[in-house]
Amino acid sequence: MTTERRDGGAEPDRPAGPLRGVLVADFSRILAGPYATMLLADLGADVIKVEGPAGDDTRTWMPPVRDDVSTYYLGINRNKRSIALDLREAADLRIARELATRADVMIENFRPGGLRRFGLDYGSVSADNPGVIYTSISGFGTGAGASMPGYDLMVQAISGLMSLTGDPDGSPYRAGISVFDVMAGMHANIGILAALHHRATSGQGQHVEVNLLSSALSGLVNHSSGYVASGVVPYRMGNAHPSLFPYEPLPTADGELIVIAGNDGQFRKLCQALGLPELVDDPRFGRNQDRTANREELRPLLVDRLRTRTKDEWFRDLLAAGVPCAPINTIDGGVALAEELGLDPVVTVGEGASAVPSVRNPITFSATPARYELPPPGLDEHGEEIRKWLTEN
Repeated sequence: MTTERRDGGAEPDRPAGPLRGVLVADFSRILAGPYATMLLADLGADVIKVEGPAGDDTRTWMPPVRDDVSTYYLGINRNKRSIALDLREAADLRIARELATRADVMIENFRPGGLRRFGLDYGSVSADNPGVIYTSISGFGTGAGASMPGYDLMVQAISGLMSLTGDPDGSPYRAGISVFDVMAGMHANIGILAALHHRATSGQGQHVEVNLLSSALSGLVNHSSGYVASGVVPYRMGNAHPSLFPYEPLPTADGELIVIAGNDGQFRKLCQALGLPELVDDPRFGRNQDRTANREELRPLLVDRLRTRTKDEWFRDLLAAGVPCAPINTIDGGVALAEELGLDPVVTVGEGASAVPSVRNPITFSATPARYELPPPGLDEHGEEIRKWLTEN
């Protein structure tokens, strides 16, 4: 079987999915772009990963590794086909331009303007492919920040996130993942899907632009809102929450347990489960704003009781009482709990010796489920078939 491309040609059949028939020319690398295109590929899009002769940088970001391949690369490149192209070579550039001409979506995260000299910028591509959804991801936009390199750690520092992360009396800390690369990838996907819908109703393609700093300021939600709406500059509070208490780890007999009282009802349940009903009627703690203002008085009262039992005992009993709480796991514990809850967090991508375990796409569809067909490709693994398809059709 074959499916029909938007340009009228035929392409190899792909499993059904909500994005079946969408061809994505992926000129991105590292994290934000490849994460975005992996999610599109999971949902049925045919993603062609265009790499330079040396391959995506994340191929060499190791350890850890699986069969001598970086797990960083493996984690964000499944369900794609790879072609290696040297855009400085005329023949390879013709292939790249042909792919861009046929694509429904083109995504790139070169430094702004970096593809113009190859005729692969939005103006050039859209002249031949007016329906294209051309998506650019940068660190700091196309204006005065265009020359700045777009590394997530830079954005964590510049945006203010690091000023919020870490011990109040210690040094600022980065988040444990490249949080704004991931967030920008998801924002890019939102833009792509919205633009595809617009094209379906109007026939018009467009340029979708996302930058990490804007994603960061949006993702700082209550903190950035607190500043722009009221001029409040938040400060580092460790694991404490500026507007809620308790909402942090508290010590038990054998370790810490996250304990949350997101509203007055949850605080009442917490007090009942701890055997401290008198705290509910204490005017210092009756409302959330009272508890937040008097957290230093309330914390030791809760801790004294929590220290009488283990974190696992409290976890079981507090959850049963309707109090949000959680042990602080390592990643293996998080995966194990997801398995216990029936979320099936680990999937096998591909078959046979090339199969790779991977983390399940987080979106569930009742009619068009995500696919896990192609393991992350070797460099230029599909180059021959893609070149043939682009030159003979």
